Amino acid sequence: MRVIGIDPGLRNMGWGIIDVAGSRLSHVANGVCHGVGDTLSDRLLALHIALSEVFSLHRPETAAVEQTFVNRDGAGTLKLGQARGIAMLVPAQAGLSVGEYAPNSVKKAVVGVGHADKKQIDHMVRLQLPGVDIAGPDAADALAIAICHAHHAQSADQLAAALARAGA
Repeated sequence: MRVIGIDPGLRNMGWGIIDVAGSRLSHVANGVCHGVGDTLSDRLLALHIALSEVFSLHRPETAAVEQTFVNRDGAGTLKLGQARGIAMLVPAQAGLSVGEYAPNSVKKAVVGVGHADKKQIDHMVRLQLPGVDIAGPDAADALAIAICHAHHAQSADQLAAALARAGA
């Protein structure tokens, strides 16, 4: 299964792709889409085009996006939500379902604690994907989101298999 994790951002949208075979994870690619332009609509269009190119090139089979946290700046939260909309639209256009994870859930799945900092996330992603060259903190977060989604998918598959055995 090929998983893409997306870390939404209006200026920098991180993405990371992993392949999952049983419990084995392997790095495929990662990077950052840049929201360039003078207007919000220009930035959103740039993000959409760049992320669409990632999907066209790497053909993920499932996607996961980090949920937006609400902060004190309502306008900033709204703008981040619009970038998150692009992060959900592109996978939907590709016919994929999109998993959504709270930042603390991603951190707990990858680091083991829900309040890890960016250095800890980067370190644990590198441990789980040996030899990976990470394009920056946003890409590291995106890879962590993909790893979190892979763990949740494996748990769901194991539960379905156990239920199937119990019903047989």
